[in-house]
Amino acid sequence: MKAGKPKSSAVYVREFRARMREAGLVKKDVWIRPEYARDLAAAEQRFRQIPGTATTAASAPAQRDDAAATPGWTLPSLQHALETSPLVQSGGIEVHRSEGADPTLRLVMREYGDLPVFIAVGGWQIVVQVLMWPVDHVTDPAAFNAHVLRTHKLLPLTTMGIEPVAGVASYIMFGSLGTQSSLADILFEIDTLAENVIACVDAYGFFLRDDVLPQDETRP
Repeated sequence: MKAGKPKSSAVYVREFRARMREAGLVKKDVWIRPEYARDLAAAEQRFRQIPGTATTAASAPAQRDDAAATPGWTLPSLQHALETSPLVQSGGIEVHRSEGADPTLRLVMREYGDLPVFIAVGGWQIVVQVLMWPVDHVTDPAAFNAHVLRTHKLLPLTTMGIEPVAGVASYIMFGSLGTQSSLADILFEIDTLAENVIACVDAYGFFLRDDVLPQDETRP
């Protein structure tokens, strides 16, 4: 990930919620079986459209691209595929490459308050990662860690961990796929990770210090 002082995901969640409200959207919680997660994500995108307008390519369900996945993704080939995908072409995602000892792709998720998502490709694995917040943003890290271990299964396809980010011990959320995965599955993982960041702030926000909580978040 890039050097400098990165922002906590709570900041991006705040921006995401502000944009949703400005668009006239309202938040509704739903309970579904986990196997319907992909269908719900597609339905949510459709329901964000203004009635009577055409569904955009960015909100249409992604199609499998098994032919593209056959040789196995490299960072350059994945970058090219993402840059030519409807989600990027429509402006929903920006793709940037960060050079260094371990080059990564940095995706700016426009529909999620400009949340940055980082992608690394190494060996047979693709890792999709988001910075959540520094450890010192949590009021009781030991209690938080125990709570996450008990409840992280509620966040599909992602895991939380701790690693240094710009020299600061920080919580991250990540998911991984094989380099043989289809482009559709990679895009679904990216979108699921972004959705889980929002869900994570909702579920775990009461562990954060008051000064880093989204403004509309309240203590239970």
